[in-house]
Amino acid sequence: MLIIRSVFLTLLLTLLLLTQPLLACAEEKPSVSAEACVLLCADGSTLFEKNADNRCLIASTTKLMTALVCLENTDPDEKVIAQKRHCEVEGSSMYLRAGEAYTVRELLLGLLLASGNDAALALAEYTAGSEQAFVELMNQKALALGLTGTHFENPHGLDAKAHYSSARDMAKLMLCCLENPAFCELTATKAAEVKGMTLLNHNRLLNCCPGCIGGKTGYTNAAGRCLVSACERGGLLLVCVTLSDPDDWDDHIRLYDWAYAHYALHDLCEELMFDVLVISGSREAVHAVPPPETRVILPRDGSVEYRVELPQFVFAPVKAGDRAGLLTLLRGGKELCSIPLLYSESAVPAERY
Repeated sequence: MLIIRSVFLTLLLTLLLLTQPLLACAEEKPSVSAEACVLLCADGSTLFEKNADNRCLIASTTKLMTALVCLENTDPDEKVIAQKRHCEVEGSSMYLRAGEAYTVRELLLGLLLASGNDAALALAEYTAGSEQAFVELMNQKALALGLTGTHFENPHGLDAKAHYSSARDMAKLMLCCLENPAFCELTATKAAEVKGMTLLNHNRLLNCCPGCIGGKTGYTNAAGRCLVSACERGGLLLVCVTLSDPDDWDDHIRLYDWAYAHYALHDLCEELMFDVLVISGSREAVHAVPPPETRVILPRDGSVEYRVELPQFVFAPVKAGDRAGLLTLLRGGKELCSIPLLYSESAVPAERY
């Protein structure tokens, strides 16, 4: 016999598995100067968006994909000889010296800290044999990641007609990059010395935004100021992207402060537990809980209903990990999402005990 229990919570529970935008808190969301912007949780759910799927120029934030493709196809200790053509690329530079050997890691530091277009071309040609072949790898990776609003024409981000992305795609890309430990170490580096030159990270948020763990800047006259950043406070990881934003530093700080003031990360397994009676078993009841490490974002105000579907009782044996029932979250009668409930312990038949 299945029992359905409805309970009213004083907190809004939004599963990280939820892909639809999170519902707004009571306080009005902040305004931003960007033409396009998005603030994503680690699962890809949206806390804030403005023209998030519009096709935009992305300038040197392109180098996030360049770094990711290099890291997945080279070893950081491999040596790369800088060529004269690498040193002649226009725009920002780490000032490579033709004929000198650099490690892939040193070039990646020049790419991500100093936003070196010279480093981007050197890495591209070394990794794939030619710039064109490397760009093909970039677009293949974009396709594999589901970045349907993205296309690359070069590894550095200088303006090109068919070189574009969206704020949402760039945020998804950053989340993928953060899964790579080497990238995390590089993007969080504030300064590094390469061949006697000090490279300073252009990402000022590392110094002025609490919890910032990395990101990438970008700028051209056509693209405007572009910024991708990541921040983690209280275990809650967020990624923010602003494209064509004259006030990007303040907008990122404002969005992070707003989000962390209204949301926090909790472990659902520690919050919810239900008992199911056991007939003819070694214990009178077993617990039904969400799957391990099912984490949730809890707005600091708001409310939600949840519906629990569990049997009134079960006969032994009961095996830990087996499905017990279903937990459904609702707001205003509308279902948000559902997750399974699992037995957290076993119960053997009483005669065997």
